[in-house]
Amino acid sequence: MTPAARLSAAIELIDTIEAQRSPAANALKEWGAAHRFAGSGDRAAIAGLVWDVLRRRASSAWVMDDDTPRARVLGMLKVERGMDVAAVSALCDGGRFAPAPLTEKEHAALASRSTQDAPAAVAGDYPDWLDPYLAQVFGGQRAAEAAAMASRAPLDLRVNTLKARRDKVLAALDHLGAKQTPWSPVGLRIVLGADARNPGIHAEESFIKGAIEVQDEGSQLAALLSAAKPGEQVIDLCAGAGGKTLALAAMMQGKGRLIATDRDKRQLAPIHERLSRAGVHNAEVRSPKGPADPLADIKASADLVVIDAPCTGTGTWRRNPDAKWRMRPGALEIRIKDQAEVLDRAAALVKPGGRIAYITCSVLAEENSEQIRSFLGRHSGFAVVPPEETASVLGDKAKDFAAAALASSEGWLMTPRRTGTDGFFVAVLTRQ
Repeated sequence: MTPAARLSAAIELIDTIEAQRSPAANALKEWGAAHRFAGSGDRAAIAGLVWDVLRRRASSAWVMDDDTPRARVLGMLKVERGMDVAAVSALCDGGRFAPAPLTEKEHAALASRSTQDAPAAVAGDYPDWLDPYLAQVFGGQRAAEAAAMASRAPLDLRVNTLKARRDKVLAALDHLGAKQTPWSPVGLRIVLGADARNPGIHAEESFIKGAIEVQDEGSQLAALLSAAKPGEQVIDLCAGAGGKTLALAAMMQGKGRLIATDRDKRQLAPIHERLSRAGVHNAEVRSPKGPADPLADIKASADLVVIDAPCTGTGTWRRNPDAKWRMRPGALEIRIKDQAEVLDRAAALVKPGGRIAYITCSVLAEENSEQIRSFLGRHSGFAVVPPEETASVLGDKAKDFAAAALASSEGWLMTPRRTGTDGFFVAVLTRQ
């Protein structure tokens, strides 16, 4: 397919997603099944265009002064891809499979309009109703912070130190352009271009043998900041598919007791195979069975309880760009309630002197600092570990991390703009 034909396909897909209110991933899959002549490179390029339009939905429409699928695609080429009017016009030549030529209005908009005077929600590409929430956290920088959350994320990997060293894996993945991550001592990063396909990591020998896992550097840092140690009793209370469970197991060097559980046993389904491939032998998976508490035998005895809390996922917008446009205020209310419940549950599991590591992939204060303050109001026997103390686990990177991340009295907030990671909040509490 020509670049112009790919552009036409992207316009068609955006129209389908809009008209049918279909998740973008489903629409792309169905399009690929119906257009088998399109090669893998074509499908990757078209997907890249579609995801970029969803990332820049508001700003692209603003630039074009039009909110049609075609306008959003053309506006994205300027806003996200940095193409000038001549380059866009060359793609829209009206030829076979190409979009129709630019109208006078489209040409003028591409030549003259920008987001310089746009409202923050437009310049930052997020729903209007979220503006006061982001303003509370980022103030006048909210548009810039949100815009960074609209760029394509790199592919981050975590080296499993139970099986490999980072330098060895780095050499093995040199053909993919892998580099060390800035902060995590066990992280690798593969930067992806706008049209690049995700590399087949699952087919790499390093992955098959359990030497690496796909995990954003922010998630790696969240696990590191919990400071899990060999010999401790650690509970991963919202383990899900086990990403942080695996990271905790490596930090514990296979020593001690690691318990992984989740209130939704369906989320735990992949964890067993992942633990086996990673060579983890000190982890016990406890799936809920009926109304019985799978942790009923644990009463104030855990050294560390890690809460990878259910949240709105605002920090992962660059990986799930259509999710931000589907988000509604009611979802935030539900998550706040869920988070309070899981924090209260964790409080009963921690022994005196033990810790709770509370983690979200959200940038909203209601799910982060405010949630911690509410917990402390309900549980007077807990105190926040000062963020500067938790960052000490990063060694010689601690000072630079502290300068980059956003610190509050309750914990650390990482963002794509500040730390180059997904948006993550981490607070560590100790039971006095």
